[in-house]
Amino acid sequence: MVWEQSLSSPTTPSKFSTSFANRIFSDVAGDITVVVDGESFLLHKFPLVARSGKIRKLVAEAKNTSLSKLELTNLPGGQEAFELAAKFCYGMNFVITTMNVAPLRCAAEYLDMTEDYQDDNLIERTETYISEVVCQSLEKSVEVLCSCENLLPLADEIGIPDRCISAIARTACKEQLVSGLSRLDCDSGSLDVKDRCFEWWVEDLTVLGIEFYCRVISSMGQSGVRTDSIVASLMHYAQTSLKGIGKPQIWNPARTRIEHGEKVIVESLVNILPTEKSSSIPLNFLFGMTRVAIMVDAALACRIELERRIACRLEMALLDDLLIPSVQTGDSLFDVDTIHQIVVQFLQRIEEEEESEECGYESEEMGSPSHGCMLKVGRLVDAYLAEIAPDPYLSLPKFIAMIEVLPDYARVIDDGLYRAIDIYLKAHPMLLEHECKKLCKFIDCQKLSQEACNHAAQNERLPVHLVVRVLYCEQLRLKNALSGSCGDGLLSQKMSSGVPSAAMSPRDTYASLRRENRELKLEISRMRVRLSDLEKEQVVMKQGMIDKSRQGKTLLTSISKGIGRISIFKGQDGGKQQKSGKKIKQTDGLKTGRRNKRHSIS
Repeated sequence: MVWEQSLSSPTTPSKFSTSFANRIFSDVAGDITVVVDGESFLLHKFPLVARSGKIRKLVAEAKNTSLSKLELTNLPGGQEAFELAAKFCYGMNFVITTMNVAPLRCAAEYLDMTEDYQDDNLIERTETYISEVVCQSLEKSVEVLCSCENLLPLADEIGIPDRCISAIARTACKEQLVSGLSRLDCDSGSLDVKDRCFEWWVEDLTVLGIEFYCRVISSMGQSGVRTDSIVASLMHYAQTSLKGIGKPQIWNPARTRIEHGEKVIVESLVNILPTEKSSSIPLNFLFGMTRVAIMVDAALACRIELERRIACRLEMALLDDLLIPSVQTGDSLFDVDTIHQIVVQFLQRIEEEEESEECGYESEEMGSPSHGCMLKVGRLVDAYLAEIAPDPYLSLPKFIAMIEVLPDYARVIDDGLYRAIDIYLKAHPMLLEHECKKLCKFIDCQKLSQEACNHAAQNERLPVHLVVRVLYCEQLRLKNALSGSCGDGLLSQKMSSGVPSAAMSPRDTYASLRRENRELKLEISRMRVRLSDLEKEQVVMKQGMIDKSRQGKTLLTSISKGIGRISIFKGQDGGKQQKSGKKIKQTDGLKTGRRNKRHSIS
């Protein structure tokens, strides 16, 4: 007989007792009260002692032989699990499901319901169900794993989570082979079919807590599940569990606890990111995780790891990825410090790659990967500077620090930098004169294009000395263009200065040669830009000459047509020309004779 006993009415029967206990033991009254989580169960000692080693031990060790009350503290699964265990002791049939098998297994372990006391006891029954039913299905393994979250640490001691995790990883690995064949059929299908074939188990894992999820992903990686499948699961789990971060929230005292949970999720997901050097993790996901890490104030190690991963492929980033909003009050609109750290780590990566090159400076050609990446990042940073420049709260030291972070050879031309500085000067008209000079000193007038120089020469926001420098450089450029030197003197000077000294060490010589080679490459790039500008100017001059010559060509055409008509006329009547010529001569002779005669008369 089973009773639910309360402090006020200890004799109130429960539905549990009415269902089977009165029917089986209608002539025997309950002789022991078991209290679990404040709930009392009026039961019989015999069926409990027959299957539970713990209850048998407690009854045997009791000083009072007529023990009538027994309290079980910290029983896993609570009163629901104990009720099912009591039903099992009474021989009552009930259904074991994926939702109750883990609490029931832990309760059986707590009550010591082993084969030592009776064959086919509750531990054996639950173990059989886990092995034959749960571990054969990924979905059921996930359900049992979810139910284990409130049963720790006993569930871990028994090994239920490990068995479920191994079953999930094993099933995913098997299905990976099947999906590999299915994906061949999906290639010709629609995009939705491809997604279903590729990410069939991703949605199932989102119900797991972060601790069990991390253990599942680690087991999948060790079992040989593809990295792209794991990354797809990580992205989906992050989007599901971190949904709503950054949106305006109504004040709630429980929000602090929620943010702490989100912080744990972010840090845990970053720790289990695949370590392979591949492009399987999208950059926009890494930037998104960086934004969330900043919002939840994640650990410094977590943020550094994200920045390092982004720096490895910074040349592939887009401008929108870099626009991380700032969460600090009174600061600039964008988190400039984080982008600065990412660029610093990118430069460290480039330096390490250059040092690892066996050929040294000879491998640093114009088309080398490191040089190309540096130029791409230079253009990206200049575009980022132009985007954050209108921010009225952006301080000058931060803006200058972002300019200085890149070396000189990262910019072939300074048009992008000039544009960003001009926007900053326009958005901050209250800058002092020395601050304007300090900012504009980063503009190299020799690296400005013709259009930028024309704009700078008429820009009233620039300091006077910079405008003078621009005009001076324009005069030198025009002089070099007319003389045809085009910077040969500077190039020969760099060639001559690149000869290492005999007193330098081999390491210093190597560094000097690399530096000189980089400067020469930069100068060649500048010369190409200048040559392009000269070609454009030549086209414009030719077009102007053509336009001016059209007016003179009209007069010349009319004159040539008149001359042509005369020549054509002479060509057709050549005999007449000769006769008329004779007549002209004869007429002249007559006139002369007449004059002579006239003179002789006189």
